[in-house]
Amino acid sequence: MPRMPRANTEDFLSLFLDDIPLMDVRAPVEFEKGSFPGATNLPILDDRQREVIGTCYKQEGPDAAVELGYKLATDDVRKERLEGWQRFVKQHPKGYLFCFRGGQRSHITQEWLGESGHPYPLIKGGYKALRRFLIDELERAIEQVPFIILSGKTGTGKTYLIQQLPYSIDLEGLANHRGSSFGRRYGGQPGQIDFENRLAIALLKHHHRHPGMPVLLEDESKLIGRCSLPQTMKDKMQESPLILLEETMEERVNIGLKEYVTENLAEFVDAYGYEEGFEQFTEGLHGSLYRIRRRLGGERYQQLTDILNSAIEQHKQNGVIDGYSPLISELLSGYYDPMYDYQLEQKAGEIIFRGNRQAIKENYTESFLATVAQKHTVM
Repeated sequence: MPRMPRANTEDFLSLFLDDIPLMDVRAPVEFEKGSFPGATNLPILDDRQREVIGTCYKQEGPDAAVELGYKLATDDVRKERLEGWQRFVKQHPKGYLFCFRGGQRSHITQEWLGESGHPYPLIKGGYKALRRFLIDELERAIEQVPFIILSGKTGTGKTYLIQQLPYSIDLEGLANHRGSSFGRRYGGQPGQIDFENRLAIALLKHHHRHPGMPVLLEDESKLIGRCSLPQTMKDKMQESPLILLEETMEERVNIGLKEYVTENLAEFVDAYGYEEGFEQFTEGLHGSLYRIRRRLGGERYQQLTDILNSAIEQHKQNGVIDGYSPLISELLSGYYDPMYDYQLEQKAGEIIFRGNRQAIKENYTESFLATVAQKHTVM
């Protein structure tokens, strides 16, 4: 007995709240510019076909473009496309498909799937409608959700703490970057559109699942690597109440060793193997230090480069990472701390708690958050 086809949808909220799998049939070049978490690119047209049909549309009109599209869809092309789509449909029976506007490409994909016995619903309005929905929801959430900002000097382990506390969003995780000048991670960063979509969905989920509850965010610059926070969000973060995470210099150096050496190297080794991974790791450290050379000054930059080279050699020869400690300590006290002190002075938000990780964990309760929300929410 044939399956009853599910209806097409414009319930965008449920798609994102429930992490529904999405089949993006746009061309690869469109997908790379931006899509959504959980979306899989299974294009009906490759980049060249899209370009040719687009030119035909402009010169001869939509009917000619559709006719050309069917001509380009040879038996082999159609067979290949269908096999990929059918695998997706079988693996994700609750999913949906979309193209840019929910037009020809979505309907042709849907038609071919239906003819092959695999009916599958589409998203009305396609990518453009989904993107517009997330942009609007992001601004609404920024306006309505109370923020608490977890601040603290570089190396205090703010990200580790964010990941352990409820009602929080890991902005650096969304951006795949550790936030500082040495924050590059394996895999690179998402594009700006992808970052905004991830951020919008994270705030959307918090807003709908925990109405009225503040969200805990790590104190960030407007740029996290190359990913930019919306200006309205950055402005609100500047005025939001603060929790200050405080740790000793010794502990901060240990966290720096763990985060920027041990974990950083492990990511590259997992991806490339030890030899190439170690090379990529050391190139990243040198590149990060080079990018801040003007702020350090020539003499100081050279001194730190010498320390870094010695640490790398010791690491490579003996597997010992203690040689990085003087470099981390000097960068924390001489470079990052003065910047942090200045930035903290510019914030308008009230400091509502300060302490080390354990003290913050013990005091970060629902009653504490409710009190903060009641006091700081602007009606």
